[in-house]
Amino acid sequence: MSQSRTTAGGGMKTSFGYTQVGEGEKQERVNDVFHQVAQRYDVMNDLMSGGMHRIWKDAMVTAVNPPKDRAFASLDVAGGTGDIAFRILDASRGNAHVTVLDINGSMLQVGRERAEKRGLAQNLTFVEANAEDLPFEDKSFDAYTVAFGIRNVPDIPKALGEAYRVLKRGGRFLCLEFSEVDAPVLETVYEKWSFNAIPRIGQAVTGDGEPYRYLVESIRKFPNQENFAAMIRKASFSRVSYKNFTGGIAALHSGWKL
Repeated sequence: MSQSRTTAGGGMKTSFGYTQVGEGEKQERVNDVFHQVAQRYDVMNDLMSGGMHRIWKDAMVTAVNPPKDRAFASLDVAGGTGDIAFRILDASRGNAHVTVLDINGSMLQVGRERAEKRGLAQNLTFVEANAEDLPFEDKSFDAYTVAFGIRNVPDIPKALGEAYRVLKRGGRFLCLEFSEVDAPVLETVYEKWSFNAIPRIGQAVTGDGEPYRYLVESIRKFPNQENFAAMIRKASFSRVSYKNFTGGIAALHSGWKL
């Protein structure tokens, strides 16, 4: 399979990293990856981002800007371990309620355990479901967030359509995802680190480097900033924009339901 990025025209549905898979096969393979890495998810993100994912996630929650004086319903998709949800609760001073949705039960179990330890369970609802078919009524949420998860969804346009459906008027879609590096020197260093070091470190830390190889490849297949922004616009979102972090290693995409 080509190692070039997919475009707004599609291609992620049958792309399992650099491996071409049949219709309907990707989700099961992705599930297997995350069952394997669930207990080491924070380690995985530290490896993929050099620890910068924590700063990027803080910036994402700053953009969410949950109110501190009234109720706020937020949906965090592919957020099983609770990383974004906990930050939103902290930022709202406990006024928000976050529904954490993930298709992977192992990831959700990690999140539930972390929430109990932090005393946050009363402000959280954990739901095992598919981003392509959300089990919620129309216009249910003030915000929809997804961090480093959209590229693992087989049918991204369908998931974006669902995001638009469940948001209230005036609601905001925010997606943090690894993207295309815009600095040649940084890109060279990042490529060598990603393909040479990360799978080896993953092997040393977890005993299996293959899940990390897929995750690195999936980053390189995901549409670049402009193409993904075009997909968000096609899903009917308004005022679509993005902000690069660390030379484009990651980008925060935003759209509004107006």
